[in-house]
Amino acid sequence: MKRFAIALMALVCCTGIVEAKEKQSSPNGDIKVEFDVVEGIPQYNITYKGKEVIKPSRLGIELVDDYSLTKNFKIKKARKSSFDETWAPVWGENSTIRNQYKELEVQLEQSNPDKPKREGLRYVTIRFRVYNDGVGFRYEFPEQDNLTYFTVKEEFTEFAMTGDHTAYWIPGDYDTQEYDYVVSRLSEIRSFFDNAYEYNISQTAFSKTGVQTSLQLKTDEGLYINIHEAALVDYSCMHLNLDDKNFVFRSWLTPDARGHKGYLQAPCTTPWRTVMVSDDARDILASNLILNLNEPCAYDDTSWIKPMKYVGIWWEMITGKSTWAYTDLPSVQIDKTDYSKAKPNGRHGANNENVKRYIDFAAEHGFDQVLVEGWNTGWEDWSGKSKDYVFDFVTPYPDFDIDMLNKYAHSKGVRLMMHHETSGSTRNYERHMDAAFELMKKHGYNSIKSGYVGNMLPRGEHHYGQWCNNHYLYAVTEAAKHHIMVNAHEAVRPTGLCRTYPNLIGNESARGTEHQAFTGSHPHHTTILPFTRLQGGPMDYTPGIFVMDISKINPENDSYCNTTICNQLALYVTMYSPLQMAADLPEHYEKYMDAFQFIKDVAVDWDESHYLAAEPGEYIVAARKAKGTDNWFVGGVTDENEREMEVEFDFLDKGIRYVATLYCDGKKADYATKPDSYDIKTGIITSKTRLNIDMARGGGFAISIRPATDADKKLKNLK
Repeated sequence: MKRFAIALMALVCCTGIVEAKEKQSSPNGDIKVEFDVVEGIPQYNITYKGKEVIKPSRLGIELVDDYSLTKNFKIKKARKSSFDETWAPVWGENSTIRNQYKELEVQLEQSNPDKPKREGLRYVTIRFRVYNDGVGFRYEFPEQDNLTYFTVKEEFTEFAMTGDHTAYWIPGDYDTQEYDYVVSRLSEIRSFFDNAYEYNISQTAFSKTGVQTSLQLKTDEGLYINIHEAALVDYSCMHLNLDDKNFVFRSWLTPDARGHKGYLQAPCTTPWRTVMVSDDARDILASNLILNLNEPCAYDDTSWIKPMKYVGIWWEMITGKSTWAYTDLPSVQIDKTDYSKAKPNGRHGANNENVKRYIDFAAEHGFDQVLVEGWNTGWEDWSGKSKDYVFDFVTPYPDFDIDMLNKYAHSKGVRLMMHHETSGSTRNYERHMDAAFELMKKHGYNSIKSGYVGNMLPRGEHHYGQWCNNHYLYAVTEAAKHHIMVNAHEAVRPTGLCRTYPNLIGNESARGTEHQAFTGSHPHHTTILPFTRLQGGPMDYTPGIFVMDISKINPENDSYCNTTICNQLALYVTMYSPLQMAADLPEHYEKYMDAFQFIKDVAVDWDESHYLAAEPGEYIVAARKAKGTDNWFVGGVTDENEREMEVEFDFLDKGIRYVATLYCDGKKADYATKPDSYDIKTGIITSKTRLNIDMARGGGFAISIRPATDADKKLKNLK
């Protein structure tokens, strides 16, 4: 009898017959995933250290005009495996990243009761990867007879919460992520939509409980949960729709002009759906889950991809001091081939003398590039309702001498950064793309800032639908053929594709500094962004504003930046990006050159990163070691509340003396009343040093650290 039981078990293993429930755990055992098929419906749940994180949640995809992939499933086979590697990003927060997980691959078989058995069988694989910091899972569709071309009506991926968690969220929207973050209970989200005008919620928000990812949550028990997606390729961007009675999120994909959510052809996969979880908020910030779920670098040669700091002709247009357009005439009154006949408005920012002024400033202070917006013809009607007049990306305005300015920049050791505003006319951009890149190559440009402001063309498409997502990636890969880096604004929010395509060196895709010159942003905004938007990749946030009263730049603009100078300095460390802008005007930096020194010194590429303290919506303190050096930089930001932060330096090498320069809010500093009050202190620290640093409301601090030399013997300990 005993021999028979053993033989039966061996037969079960060989034939692939398995039990309904399948489990997998993280390498350290803290996170566990359980998969099951209940009455034909696939479902999963997640626990962390024995605590339920995601309750049993259904999986499936509804199809258009076809039997949906939502029911009548059974497990055909399940496989478990493990993986462990260390890889080196082209640029990043750390010089190496460990990619360690345990995998569960569940092969499902679906039958269709309305068809003969053989004709009704279809197959879907659900693959789970369980890391020490979270879980990634996706749908995979192998090549098969009964499922080849299919159209997605909706994806039924659920994330069932265990309670009424605190959420850090922005409204679900198919075309913008440029919202100020709201902090509320899940049960309160609907009430914010009821007051949409007060909270500047767009009328295009898709439901009164819809939110965008990356979504940060915190439970009453102190667990931090983050929901997002990774490797968004040839698919629509996922939002989340909340059942606020049962606290269940369901995926909600961006539709196309016909209302469809995606067009697929097997074999294919969906993006990964991701859930990070920890009882320490710092682990969320330090997670590499999103990057690890993306494919390795697609390029053999990456020597041309370089992190950089830049200045640019941008803030003066944002504040209204100058204009992108050369003339104020409507486009119908302009000879579109000869702007020399148009009367200049006298406020065009991208003129030769102004560009040379920025080049001189960049060269004097060690910046790599100068962004010039408004250099090319077409801005008079770039957002015209007819959309019949669009950019060609090669024709400069009469007062922008592209040959002379590039020679001048190169003579100073500086490059110009090209700007391609598409006005949402993606097909037009694709038509002109090759010629535009060839122009860049001719003049030595190696990076572009692209933009997609306005309603998308083809008409009816959304910024985050499958069609446009494919366009964004096409622009990146075409740019790579010319050794050009891309900083895309208004594109879909990142999902870690910068690992595979590292020339995607930056994105906006969130509410950036420019909104401080419009309606402002809450001080807590920058204490949330690293938990949300930055989970998928770096942001071109454009920090470094030193003059907060915008009326001092443009008397007709009464906006105000809700931040202090030291908060702005700290953002270069807390808001990771290999692409950092000193966004303010040169003349403003010249008034505060001692504080500006930190922006000049701070690195943009790192060997190590450590998060010393963090709480979403309240504060973040980060320390980073500059790549290839022994220099460190520390930054700390706070919300609307002033606070004292104890900073320990145990990340420094033991037994080594360091010189630290501390830039901190002054005693009277306050984002609303005295944003330009700061103190600068220099002294000796070691790995045993502890500093108590005061942060003003909306304030922060920044520290530059280098090994001490004999010349520093007279310096006292920093206190």
